[in-house]
Amino acid sequence: MSEKTKMLSGELYDPSDEELLALRKKCHALCLKYNQTTEEDAEVRGSVLKEMGIARGKNVYLQGPIYFDYGCFTSIGENTYANFNLTILDICPVTIGKNVFIGTGVSIVTPIHPMHYQDRNMFVNEEGILTDKEYGKPITIEDNCWIASNVTICGGVTIGAGSVIGAGSVVTKSIPAGTFAAGNPCKVIRPIEDKK
Repeated sequence: MSEKTKMLSGELYDPSDEELLALRKKCHALCLKYNQTTEEDAEVRGSVLKEMGIARGKNVYLQGPIYFDYGCFTSIGENTYANFNLTILDICPVTIGKNVFIGTGVSIVTPIHPMHYQDRNMFVNEEGILTDKEYGKPITIEDNCWIASNVTICGGVTIGAGSVIGAGSVVTKSIPAGTFAAGNPCKVIRPIEDKK
């Protein structure tokens, strides 16, 4: 089984693998290119995101700067907007639905490092490269969500459709649809009703 297959299936993998290293380097260079553009460079921005391999619906707008690990393992639904400093570490699939609003400084992070230092510490692999072992869990943000500023969403989380995550929250567990949740750790505060 390839390291890429292990990574995407949530198993421990070696991130120093040549295929993965090449994909990351390409993506990081494309992020830099995107981040050197302005709002007027919509065509360039679109071509960079396409080259990165991000699956996008219509009218996706990423303000920039943006930071992706791979890009090609992320999909974003139509009419989704992300403000400044979006970070997506997509070692496992990241799925963002339609009509999602994402505030400034949001981090969507699928990687998880082992708790035991014996599994987490750096080591020299068979090729003589200093590396470590990690794994990840996918993240899903369903349609019509609002993720406020400076939220961190951790691996394995699903945020249900129509939910709102309050500013500064750290989301470590899934959030049901139609709720307002906030805090560190993020917890459901109340259902979202017809009121403001």
